[in-house]
Amino acid sequence: MDDFTEINLDTDNQPNSNTSFRPPSMFQITFNEMTKDMRFVGIFTIIYGALQCLSIIGAIVGIPLILIGLRMREAADQFDNFKLTNNAHAMRLGFELQAKYFRLTKIIIIISLVIIVLMIILFFAILIPLFTSVYQMQSHNQFG
Repeated sequence: MDDFTEINLDTDNQPNSNTSFRPPSMFQITFNEMTKDMRFVGIFTIIYGALQCLSIIGAIVGIPLILIGLRMREAADQFDNFKLTNNAHAMRLGFELQAKYFRLTKIIIIISLVIIVLMIILFFAILIPLFTSVYQMQSHNQFG
């Protein structure tokens, strides 16, 4: 899988090509759609990270979200570079940046889940003593 030299996305340099029009292959269409989707996901992740940064607790997740959104956009740039130049190094770098995106996304999901669980525990740790004190005050007022 290390050898990307056989992949060619250029329709003009296909073997046995003549002057007639050749429609793009399914791989070329999928590749173009993938890079467009990568750009959208990258932009959306950056915007979502910026919105998360509006709160202090959200900044814990928001700043890494901005960084991983940038990784996804950089990966899309490398795939576009590969499409234009057929440079195997650009494709390899695109996959490496995409792998970083997924690795960091996995970490962000785990951190987010931990924060949610801690907030639920904190909510019940505050709520249960509050309800018991209110119940005790009501029962004290009824019998006193």
